[in-house]
Amino acid sequence: MRWTLDDINWDAFDRSKVDPETLAAVKAASLVEFNAPDYVSYLCNVFADSEDIQQNIRQWGREEAQHGKALAKWSRMADSAFDFDSAFDRFREIQGIDTEAIESVRGSRAGEMIARCVVESGTSSFYTAIKDATAEPVLKQIATYLAADEFAHYRLFYDSYKRYEGELPSTWQRMRIAVSRINEADDDELSGAFYCANYPENSGVAYDRKTFAAAYEKRALSVYKRSHINRMIAMVAKAGGLKPHGRLSNMISVFAWHFISFKQRRLHKTAL
Repeated sequence: MRWTLDDINWDAFDRSKVDPETLAAVKAASLVEFNAPDYVSYLCNVFADSEDIQQNIRQWGREEAQHGKALAKWSRMADSAFDFDSAFDRFREIQGIDTEAIESVRGSRAGEMIARCVVESGTSSFYTAIKDATAEPVLKQIATYLAADEFAHYRLFYDSYKRYEGELPSTWQRMRIAVSRINEADDDELSGAFYCANYPENSGVAYDRKTFAAAYEKRALSVYKRSHINRMIAMVAKAGGLKPHGRLSNMISVFAWHFISFKQRRLHKTAL
């Protein structure tokens, strides 16, 4: 472990600097991060022939679960009504992971590692964006730790991918996997986490994937600046077989920033 919960200066917490919109996104993130053990089971099945990769996956899972604990503790400090345990139980009912699968849903072990690289690109950029956006000292420290961890996880998965890259010889195949994983951001994981974290069971509000996916996006995208998008696209491009700062990657980055800016403006006008 690069850090523990004891390394966080919890006494520096300043309630007056908590942004409610960021808090809503952080609550959701705490559920997603803490759910890592199910992914560990799945990934260890996929890489059953590699003990060293399994060891790395288990360590990754421990660090991800620690992320969830840190975010949950901060969320409870910011909102004493937040019932993490209840929210997490409900979240697991919505977001199911096939822990019995023995083959990658990506079609290959190389594809699985590319998909993990995409996820770590997004989370590292997200926590960097939170670190830069928040004025609350404890959240800034937590986000700093998490962003560094997620970047280390990206490198871990990328190095593991290199062992299996012969399974995906073409850049087109790699980019297809990367883009398909990005598109999965609309599945039940983030929308379900936002719903369960912010709407208690007795709230009387029914779950709807589209509604709560947009609600999560509204809060999460609000912290992004162009530098964060550029960093994320460079990491995804590398995983997809492109030069991180090559001409095509730069063009994708420009398009991505305009698209994110458009979504930020559109979602800002909604009452979600």
